[in-house]
Amino acid sequence: MLEKPASCPYSGAARRSQPPGTSPDPEPAVALAGGEAEVRSLAAARQVLRAGDVARQAGFGAEAASRSPLPLRPPVLWQDGEEHRRQRTAIAHFFTPAAAKERYRPLMERLADELVAEVAARGRAELSGLAMRMAVGVAAQVVGLTDSRRPGMHERIEAFIANGSARLSWDPRQLVRFVRLQKAIADYFRFDVKPAIDARRREPRDDVISELISQGRTDNDVLIEAITYGAAGMVTTREFIAMAAWHLLDDEALRRRYLGGDEGERQALLAEVIRLEPVVGRLYRRLEGDLELAQGGTLPAGARVAVDVRAANADPAAVGPQPLCLDPDRRPAAKGVQRYGLSFGDGHHRCPGSFLALEEADVFLHRLLSLPGLRLAQPPSVSFNDLVQGYELRDIWVEVAVG
Repeated sequence: MLEKPASCPYSGAARRSQPPGTSPDPEPAVALAGGEAEVRSLAAARQVLRAGDVARQAGFGAEAASRSPLPLRPPVLWQDGEEHRRQRTAIAHFFTPAAAKERYRPLMERLADELVAEVAARGRAELSGLAMRMAVGVAAQVVGLTDSRRPGMHERIEAFIANGSARLSWDPRQLVRFVRLQKAIADYFRFDVKPAIDARRREPRDDVISELISQGRTDNDVLIEAITYGAAGMVTTREFIAMAAWHLLDDEALRRRYLGGDEGERQALLAEVIRLEPVVGRLYRRLEGDLELAQGGTLPAGARVAVDVRAANADPAAVGPQPLCLDPDRRPAAKGVQRYGLSFGDGHHRCPGSFLALEEADVFLHRLLSLPGLRLAQPPSVSFNDLVQGYELRDIWVEVAVG
């Protein structure tokens, strides 16, 4: 059983995002019930995520999309097999550590300076909104969403995320949500995606949309990719930045530790935050063949497997003692385990944007937290989004003395 921490290295640095009714305990490592399986230990979770020959993507709406009566070309997030490998290879150079530092860091710094200047000038700001603007600004450059006809792309993305689980139904509430979702997607396409497509058909650039166009993708194909980048990239990075800010603003010793470190030390601390508070709490796979686990037992073909990332990241056999404490000096206990655990996934569907997320979070937070007198005015509200299986932090108000 998971050991309840007696103390943490820092006073406020314990997990804050466990959903109601769930447990962070990695035991039992595997649970089977009918055609469903849940994997909770990090070793077993990593084995499932790396079993690309038999474990197919079943999360982020992939299975629902496969049943659509409309002909859809799946985005890279939903693909598997050779098609997925080709697509990941084609876009890999946009997401390398070198690209994060050399190509996109100047943009990150400019955006961060603008946002932090707003906080300093106004004396008060809502942090999750600033984090969303930061995340969208960086990801838009990578994807190629840089020719919008109207400002406010971050608001349009938030609109379709908020209604992302809506389905066509004659239930009045569901119908209203479904209509709102369709309008939000239509606005995103009209004001953001279509202008980017048109600009790149005239003059290709070095970004994801230009790469898709070169492959002969249709406007609808590009829209679906742009939606998944919005859901799986921009929104998750916003939550990561907001959660890290909450921890750092709420614990003065942790804040001093962060500001006193060099870039490598700061990013290691942020990696520990996202290990403790993974934005996407569950990943899903569908097995096309039996999978024999190294820890014992076999997951049967046809099973839908839920990988519990929160439990896996709290597995002391993998991440060391007191796994529910935020410890910047933590060293993983098992070979090959990253500082952030499985918070960016693993295997062939590992999140390609991990380097970008850590880089931009550090660029923004280092500038923000260096503001003299910055304080947390109130703790955020915490809720959970079914579409991305992750937490949402809102109403994170910060204040600073003006003048």
